[in-house]
Amino acid sequence: MKAPSLENFLKTFAKKVVKDSQESLAASKDSQGNSRGDTALGKSIRFEVVPTATGFDTKFYMADYGTFLDKGVKGTKSNYIENSKTDYSYKNKQPPSGIIEKWIKKKGIKGRVDKKWKSAGNKGGQFITHKSLAFLIARSIKQKGIKSLSFFQKPLGVEYIKLKEQILDVLKVDIENYITTYTK
Repeated sequence: MKAPSLENFLKTFAKKVVKDSQESLAASKDSQGNSRGDTALGKSIRFEVVPTATGFDTKFYMADYGTFLDKGVKGTKSNYIENSKTDYSYKNKQPPSGIIEKWIKKKGIKGRVDKKWKSAGNKGGQFITHKSLAFLIARSIKQKGIKSLSFFQKPLGVEYIKLKEQILDVLKVDIENYITTYTK
């Protein structure tokens, strides 16, 4: 049985989830309090409604790292409250320093030695290498984890509640159209 009303309803549902997810991600702030704006991750969020033998599958896609930002990652030493239900955690490995080093160079960030650090002749205030700073940031991420943004989970949950309330009415239309078409 073809169900054009149901297919259109699922496409509308998925479009709304994608749009709200992109808006939620754009409205969120990074660790320095800056707006994330229109990001590559936001642009990567998309959907597909696929007909199957038993109905339709609604599939959502995004860049791989989006799942980690959405659900969060537990750190080795501390954890954010928002991450309490995540399946992801750092154990032995930490984020790759090379990628963080590229980000540091792109942003023009300069690291400095702190007076509290114990090293020979440390007076504080000297610049450290991008490589050293990248390592320190990666280690901090491993220890603290990545805070869950729930930019996808929340819109999906809100829209899913609406879907459950309205889906029977949409199916009713398709069933009535099917009956009137094949009983004539």
